[in-house]
Amino acid sequence: MQAAQPQSAQADATRPEHGPGDHPKVPRPKVGVLLANLGTPDGYDYWSMRRYLSEFLSDRRVIDYSPWKWQPLLQTVILTKRPFASGAAYKSIWNEAENESPLATITKSQTAKIKAALEARYGADVMVDYAMRYGNPSTRSKVEAMVAAGCQKILFFPLYPQYAGATTATANDAFFAALAKEKWQPASRTVAPYFDRPDYIEALAQSVQRAYAAKDKKPDLLVCSYHGLPQRYLMEGDPYHCQCQKTTRLLKERLGWQDSEIITTFQSQFGPEEWLQPYTVEEVARQAKAGKKSIAVCAPAFSADCIETLEEINEEIKESFEEAGGEDFTYIPCLNDDAAHIETLTTIITENLGGWLD
Repeated sequence: MQAAQPQSAQADATRPEHGPGDHPKVPRPKVGVLLANLGTPDGYDYWSMRRYLSEFLSDRRVIDYSPWKWQPLLQTVILTKRPFASGAAYKSIWNEAENESPLATITKSQTAKIKAALEARYGADVMVDYAMRYGNPSTRSKVEAMVAAGCQKILFFPLYPQYAGATTATANDAFFAALAKEKWQPASRTVAPYFDRPDYIEALAQSVQRAYAAKDKKPDLLVCSYHGLPQRYLMEGDPYHCQCQKTTRLLKERLGWQDSEIITTFQSQFGPEEWLQPYTVEEVARQAKAGKKSIAVCAPAFSADCIETLEEINEEIKESFEEAGGEDFTYIPCLNDDAAHIETLTTIITENLGGWLD
C-alpha cells in the first residue's frame, strides 16, 4: 500500500504528462538528506527504558552472542533490573521542558541548522530530516516519509565520525532494510566516516581551545574518551580503534602539543569480555594517582552530547577521578550544533550530493 503523502508533497504532485486520467499524482522529484544518530528512549520510566534497551541490546551488531543464549539472559535478567538504573541516569540529564533526552534536543537543532543551510543553497529540491537507529523517530518511518514526499534519491548520513560495526554499520543496516520495503525504491548513498577531515579536526581543536581559554590554568592532560567496543571486534577487522587513534593524533598535531599532553581512552564497557583499553574510568583514576590533578575530557566519537557524555563522563568518570585524588575536572562538550560543526557537516553533505543537485 502506498504511504499517504504529506500535505507539502500533495501540493506539488501532478500526473505524468502522458499518463492516463486515472494515473495517480506523483510528487515533484526531490533529494532527501537523512541524518541518523544512535537513539533515545521515549521517557525514563521503566517500560520506555525496557523497550529501548531491548531494541538496542538485541542488535547483533552491538551484542553478537548467539540469540538462543543471549536473549533469555537479556529478557529475564538484564531487562528486569537495568531499566531502573538506566532510567535514573536518563532522569538526571532529561530535558524536562521538551520532555526528551538531550540527544533528541541537540539532533533536532543540528537538523534545523543543516536544513536551513541546504535550503539556502538548493531551495525546495532538498528535504532534510533525522532518524534514530533505536527508538523514535525510526529510520523506516523517515524513509517512508521521504519517499512519499517525492524523494527519488536519499543521502543517508550516520553521525559518527569514526566507523564501527556497532554504530555506522547498524545504522546503514536499518536504512537498507527500510529501502527494501519500498515499492519504488529511491537511489541511495551513504556517507563515509569523517574522522580525519581537516575541518572536523579544526572544529574539535577550536572546542578544546575555547575550554582551555576559560581556565585559569591549563589542565595537565586532555583525555579523548571514545565509546568502547570489545577487543575482539578489532581483531575481527573493525577499523574503529585505529580511526580513534588517528583522530587523537591529528588533534594533537593541530594543537601543537606533546604526546604527554593528550591520551586516548575508551568508555562504556559492557559484559565480561575484554574491551578496547585503556578504560576511561580506570585511566583517569590512575592519572590522578600519578600526579595529574587537573584534567579535561572530550568525546570525539560523539557528534552530540548524550547519556554517555553528560552522565557517564560528567558524573561517573568525574567521580572516579576525584576519588583518586584529582582536583580539577573539566568536561568539554561535544561539537553539538556549534557553528564550525554545522559547517563541517553541511560541507560533507554537499560533497556527497555531487551530481545529484549541483
